Amino acid sequence: MFNVNESTLRFWEKEFPALAPKKAGRGIRQYQQKDIELVRLIHHLVKEEGMTIPGARQRIKVNKDNTDKKVEVLERLKVLRTELAGMRDALDSFSYDQVEVLKENL
Repeated sequence: MFNVNESTLRFWEKEFPALAPKKAGRGIRQYQQKDIELVRLIHHLVKEEGMTIPGARQRIKVNKDNTDKKVEVLERLKVLRTELAGMRDALDSFSYDQVEVLKENL
C-alpha cells in the first residue's frame, strides 16, 4: 500500500508507540484502519517531506490533527491529478475530425 519494506514498518512500530497493530499467530500483524492512517501519516512525513523520525514523532505529538488534514488533502489532490491526466490523455487521443463529428451529433 505504501511501498515500504516490512522491516521499515517494524522499525516505525518501535519508534512510534501509537502504531501498535494486533499480532496474530506467527508474528503476523493485523493493521486496523487507525493503524493504516498512522502509517500513512508517518510515510508522508518521513518519505515525502523528508523529516527525521524524531521530527515526525514530534509533529504527530504536537500537531496531529492539522497534519492529518494536510495529508488527506494531498491524497485527494493526487487522485484528482491522476483523473485529470486520464481525461487529458483521452481528449488528446481524439483527432480533429472525430471532435467535429461529436459536435455535429450533439
